[in-house]
Amino acid sequence: MKYLFVGLLFCIVLSNFTIVLGTNLFDFKPKPNRDIANAEKCFCKLSEEVDDCGCKIEQIDRLNNYQIHPRINGLVQKDYFRFIKLNLNKICQFWSDDARCSLKDCHIKACNQEDLPASFRKIISLKENQDQVSGCEQTNPLGHINSSLSDESLKAFEDMKKYDDAQDSFCEPDDESNAQAEYLDLVLNPERFTGYKAPHAHKIWNSIYRENCFENTDRVAYGPEKNACLEKRFFYRLVSGLHTSINIHLSARFLHKGVLGQPDVWGPNPEEFFKRFDPEKTNGLGPQWLKNLYFIYLVELRALAKVAPYLEKETFYAGRNQQEDEDTKTAVVDILKIATSFQHHFNETNLFRGNPIEAKKLKEEFQTKFRNITRIMDCVGCDKCRLWGKVQTLALGTSLKILFSGKISSDNQPTKNLFQLSRIEIVALFNGFARLSNSITEIENFRESLSNCKLNKGMKNQNAEL
Repeated sequence: MKYLFVGLLFCIVLSNFTIVLGTNLFDFKPKPNRDIANAEKCFCKLSEEVDDCGCKIEQIDRLNNYQIHPRINGLVQKDYFRFIKLNLNKICQFWSDDARCSLKDCHIKACNQEDLPASFRKIISLKENQDQVSGCEQTNPLGHINSSLSDESLKAFEDMKKYDDAQDSFCEPDDESNAQAEYLDLVLNPERFTGYKAPHAHKIWNSIYRENCFENTDRVAYGPEKNACLEKRFFYRLVSGLHTSINIHLSARFLHKGVLGQPDVWGPNPEEFFKRFDPEKTNGLGPQWLKNLYFIYLVELRALAKVAPYLEKETFYAGRNQQEDEDTKTAVVDILKIATSFQHHFNETNLFRGNPIEAKKLKEEFQTKFRNITRIMDCVGCDKCRLWGKVQTLALGTSLKILFSGKISSDNQPTKNLFQLSRIEIVALFNGFARLSNSITEIENFRESLSNCKLNKGMKNQNAEL
């Protein structure tokens, strides 16, 4: 009898673990807590218009979930967009304690040269040849050609070019020629919850909100800021929308620890999402934070539409497969047509207006503060978090460059010799927008999951009453 009881108990435990450790990643559903029954309140502002835009959120949902997301999710898997060259070894400029994350899921692996498409290998080869030639010239002065320009003059021209570029840029760009810069595969290093968290992660965001917004503030900066001017509201909502998007990614690809020797499982965590956006846990601000995601989405969508004529002239050559390169160009043009045909774009011409001197000063302050945010990404202790933080801030900075450089005319026609985007900016722009697109899709997924949790709880209560 005793053995029968133990056997039955073992079967019950085993069946429960089988349910939890199902082979389908998205079948994993953590046990809901009792507060989730009121989860709909997280989404109470998503039936409204986007602040300062006049576009209804449901219009963006339809555009994104049925047109943009299926396309851009496939596009960023292609060679041209999946590889990016960044320097993740920059020294933090703001504090000495960078609290490096030692967890295995924080680490990334740089690409081996043989794994890269032909065009990237060619760039590396050319760089190595240039270095060899440079070394040869230094050791053999008789073979050196006098170019009539001193090193000081060349350095001055380089500084002038950097200064001119900085007038348009909102980012602290990585120097791709730096020896520490490496090619990284964004597909093999996806953004997800790594275990990197408080207190150092909070230090990053607190620095962004308290020191790099226009006024000393905290996460209230997510809110409407009715008394602030449009430019300051714009800045706050961009930072808020980016932060919200990242929080959604971490909730959607959460690490569920394996039990009884089973492997860890990556999958959605409705409880984590609810904890981050429940109005009762966020001083009533969670729903506004979700709403601000749609604001930054509209800003980057507008940037894509505005720069479309420029991007349509690009080849998007990667060199591994000619057919894929052609498919990449076709896919980009397809997405750009959808972006330009949208009827409810954010209107960037409403910003930095009025007194020209004051407007110029405000824009320069705006640029300085956003550049500081891009520098703060070098202080992130988790390599994978740093990678995606840099990609997404560069995407937003590139969008701001497109919208406010003044080098694209009112009919969206850029002058090629005036307006330039580097490959790293193009790759970041599409990957960053893909992350926002994914976040909006995940909101719908979490809404459904939390609704099911509420339904299951209601059914349990009814059964208990019976």
